[in-house]
Amino acid sequence: MRSIFYTLPFILLFFGYAAHAQEETLSKEEAIDLVLENNLGIQVARNTKRIDDNNASILNSGYLPTVTANGGGTIDRQNTEGVLANGETRKAEGAETRRYNAALNVNYTLFDGLGRYYNYKSFKERSQQSELEVKQTIETTILQLFTVYYEVARLTENTNNLEQALEISKDRLTRARYQFEYGQNTGLDVLNAEVDINTDSINLLNSRQQLRNTMRDLNLILNRELSTGFAIDTTVNFVPGLEMESMHNEAKINNVRLQIVEKDITISNYNVKVARSNFLPTIGLTGTYGWNESNNNSPLAFSLQNTSTGVTGAINLTWNLFDGGRSITGIKNAKITYENQELFKKQIALEVERDIRNAWDSYNNALYVLEVQEKNLQTNQNNFNRTDERYQLGQVTSIEFRQAQLNLLNAELAKSQAKYNAKLAELQMLQISGQLLNVDF
Repeated sequence: MRSIFYTLPFILLFFGYAAHAQEETLSKEEAIDLVLENNLGIQVARNTKRIDDNNASILNSGYLPTVTANGGGTIDRQNTEGVLANGETRKAEGAETRRYNAALNVNYTLFDGLGRYYNYKSFKERSQQSELEVKQTIETTILQLFTVYYEVARLTENTNNLEQALEISKDRLTRARYQFEYGQNTGLDVLNAEVDINTDSINLLNSRQQLRNTMRDLNLILNRELSTGFAIDTTVNFVPGLEMESMHNEAKINNVRLQIVEKDITISNYNVKVARSNFLPTIGLTGTYGWNESNNNSPLAFSLQNTSTGVTGAINLTWNLFDGGRSITGIKNAKITYENQELFKKQIALEVERDIRNAWDSYNNALYVLEVQEKNLQTNQNNFNRTDERYQLGQVTSIEFRQAQLNLLNAELAKSQAKYNAKLAELQMLQISGQLLNVDF
């Protein structure tokens, strides 16, 4: 046991040095800036938004004409024989005919039953919906960020409290040794003090290991080098003046899930109108500018060379009177999809109302627990101070002193846990109400 006692301080010294060899404090604002810039999930969501923006551009609308160019050439060699009107026979060996052509074609749809119009509006809605999905990804990522950030803060406080507990245990061991040397106690008090130091040292080592692991988790969210060291801001500020009715009203308007399903309903409505456009005719314009040339060296040919250019224009109408029932089926299915989106909206609305009420209760309960833990910490602090004074006077045993020390440590850890639980409950409530990105952290 003594070998363990002498080894652990060196281990703690090493890890303590590593823990203090850190970079400057990572503030909450800096963490948010880093996650918005570097997080891979947010980058993917933004790239998806770019795709939807491209789809919603005029180049993908069907409103612009199509222009095509084509050209070709042929060479024909033949042996021919012919009889002229005067009875003369003529032969042409290897008579060659060359033909060339080129054309420029323009096609434009004047009317397609308004299908492209509603498709274009649907793409616009999808682009706006994609922006909401980016916001949703950002909200989820920031909540994840602060879940890990505050866990690092909690473990930092726990580690500091455990370090203080270890120092108290070391002072107790020194005092026990002096008392044993002067015959004021038995060697059992010294052994108990050494055992408690080993226990505190192990707890401190475990806490530091958990802290390092959680710091790597935070670096992963920030998408930076996992070994990057940093200190953490352990202060917690709560948003003042939150009210249940206000949070409930904000959730009905600003909850991103509700906003996304609203876009789904709008897009489904446009899809019904697109399906109906199949019953209307399509009117289009076509235009062609062409050039043709033919060369023939045969003595039997009526014309040795012919060149023509010209412009052709046309208007056409296509009306699909019956397509076997596919259009009718498409309209029915589009209407069913629209009805499903309406039902899904009602379901999301109920879930959001439940979530905001649950979040509000959790938030208030967490605040109450924090208040109780703060009072409990003060009580245990006073109890430990009095026990420490009486222990120095020899009026309490080492076991009673150790119990008071553990009670104080547990109260410190519980108060730290309650503080960060309350803050995370607040952030979850703000996310549901759609206000997470509008507050200071």
